Amino acid sequence: MLPIYVAVTLAMTHLLVAAVVRELAGHAAEAAAIAKLRGEDPKAAARAALPGWSRDEVTVRVEGRQVRVRVAPPAIVPGVADALASTVSADAGPA
Repeated sequence: MLPIYVAVTLAMTHLLVAAVVRELAGHAAEAAAIAKLRGEDPKAAARAALPGWSRDEVTVRVEGRQVRVRVAPPAIVPGVADALASTVSADAGPA
């Protein structure tokens, strides 16, 4: 019974961390869009909006006024981080 309990606990933990990462990606995308509006560096703003443990797992793409932030969660099981990564877009508004 213990292996099943451990597997379920790991799965639940990964899903909770994925939900937190989704929120963090949203905040980082909004920070990047605001920085874009102010004429600042959106990539730096997105990284600054994230906690230290997630800054190495972030990808920021800026296309015109659109900012896309992808954050991968930390994972105990290899390969799970890519499956649970979150990508959030934010628009800096009209030109």
